[in-house]
Amino acid sequence: MRLVFIYGPPAAGKFTVAQRLSYRTGLPLFHNHLIVDALAAVFPFASPSFIRLREHFWMEVFEAAAAEDRSMIFTFQPENSVAPDFPDRVAKIIEAHSGEVVFVHLKLCAQGQRKRIANLDRSKFGKLTDPAILEANLIQFAECEAAMPTADITIDTGETDPETAADRIEAFLKVGARAD
Repeated sequence: MRLVFIYGPPAAGKFTVAQRLSYRTGLPLFHNHLIVDALAAVFPFASPSFIRLREHFWMEVFEAAAAEDRSMIFTFQPENSVAPDFPDRVAKIIEAHSGEVVFVHLKLCAQGQRKRIANLDRSKFGKLTDPAILEANLIQFAECEAAMPTADITIDTGETDPETAADRIEAFLKVGARAD
């Protein structure tokens, strides 16, 4: 089982790149907002029940997929309503079933985030679209991102289009070699 764990700041293109990678590889895409949006329909974002249930659902899916040897792609935006050790605990679940986690860091500078944040397609999944909220949280997002495990591959999506990013990830998955 292989989990392609794509993470990065708001508007870095995680979902877009993951969709293209899913199409190319046939791996299912378990993107962050599947659970986030379902829970946000009932609980306020970052409320105790929201946080508890979000993590529970995420972890249950990872455990079941690993137990059934079902590889997949997961997208994630590090932020402080998620426990800092979340990625490490995910890796332990996958590795306990002889699986592998490939951490893919999509990075985008603050200026690039500001340019993309209000794109209409972001509202489809209830993503962050408010420039004021982005500005208020840029430092927090960067700190949470810096605490992530070392990436196996890093791609600057301000300089790399989604197709090329998916190409690079797919090539890495085939070869398994470290690339930055």
